[in-house]
Amino acid sequence: MIDMSPNIVLVVTIGVLFTVGVYLLLERSLTRILIGIILLGNGANLLFLVAGGAAGRPPIVGATPGGKMSDPLPQAMVLTAIVITLGMTAFLLAMAYRSWQLHRHDEVQDDLEDRRIARLAAIDERATDDEDTEDSAQTLDQEAEEARDETDEGTHVVHGGDAS
Repeated sequence: MIDMSPNIVLVVTIGVLFTVGVYLLLERSLTRILIGIILLGNGANLLFLVAGGAAGRPPIVGATPGGKMSDPLPQAMVLTAIVITLGMTAFLLAMAYRSWQLHRHDEVQDDLEDRRIARLAAIDERATDDEDTEDSAQTLDQEAEEARDETDEGTHVVHGGDAS
């Protein structure tokens, strides 16, 4: 019987990588965002390998009995995740480098919309109106009476072959 319980050190490492990665993603500095992406990528790779189960023999048909082969899918997923992380790393490095060239820092600045929303939040006012969530004077029963049921109009139910 194969032991399918994961190594607790790897599980804790995955948790730490995801926690620190998400924390760094929430920063304004592109360098910290880049490090967060890399840590999240490594956490995802470890997660795929831990979720893949215990290591087994090489997954070569004919060379290894079926029950002792390792699952090749987590390995393929890790290779795909490595490529995605590499692409994101290259993109963020290019953005950080361009920001450094233009502004001599790599912080993402607030745009006008961010400032407008922050100003409205400071005076406790909404940025947009949402009629669906607004408190209305009607009760649910009154709203249900006014609601239009499109299934009742123009349809006839057929009972026993006769149209009514």
